[in-house]
Amino acid sequence: MTQENSILKVEGLSVSYGNTVAVKDVSFDVRKGEIFGLLGPNGAGKTSTLSAIEGLVKFQTGTIMVDGYNAAEKPLYARASMGVQLQSTSFQAELRVPEILQLYAGVYGVPLDKQRIDAILKEIKLEDAVNKKFGELSGGQQQRVSLFISTIHNPRLVLLDEPTTGLDPQSRRQLWERIEAVREKGHGIVLTTHSMEEAEAVCDRIGIIDHGNMIIVDTPQALIDKYKNDPEVIALSRRGKVTLEDVFIALTGRAVRA
Repeated sequence: MTQENSILKVEGLSVSYGNTVAVKDVSFDVRKGEIFGLLGPNGAGKTSTLSAIEGLVKFQTGTIMVDGYNAAEKPLYARASMGVQLQSTSFQAELRVPEILQLYAGVYGVPLDKQRIDAILKEIKLEDAVNKKFGELSGGQQQRVSLFISTIHNPRLVLLDEPTTGLDPQSRRQLWERIEAVREKGHGIVLTTHSMEEAEAVCDRIGIIDHGNMIIVDTPQALIDKYKNDPEVIALSRRGKVTLEDVFIALTGRAVRA
């Protein structure tokens, strides 16, 4: 894997808060046109890893390259090359959807006329919501708007933090389609999720992190194939079918995390 093929390259990343080490020597890369799932139990180090990539926390050791820019040396260039969608949206609830689009397009210096706004609303299947306030949208509709805004400036890297949490199955599937459409445009995507079904369905590769360490990186199916004959994984399986969730629990333990 050459640097040119990696939109995000994390090498030897370590993040500490005082005497607490949250991330220990983590390395992975995200390629053009790839959805990379970052999975782990609560407190495993996912959020600290994402925060370091976003530039929200300082990291003690390691290198983060975003679209060829060293995030420590050229943080503004690195941040300009990424878009971020958080689990919970914080857009102005009283603004109409077109006003939200215009506001954030202006922040990124992206021109939007009425014709382009109408095309966007049609693209994200919200043409009937042109006169609705953001606060009047369903959770799934809000997430579709949020996902579009995170890519409105055409960033090379998109970070999605548990984007489908709390959505019903229909809304979740629609958002999966939107995420896959973003991938098809050549963006590199990092997706965090607690849903192993989601990771298996949409991620090209996944990395499992626990206790701050990256345990393994591979495709979902390759992980299932690798561990499907492991006695511990088989014991966790239901109805004789080994799933990614069985592998995940076998690697990270059965204990419930706070």
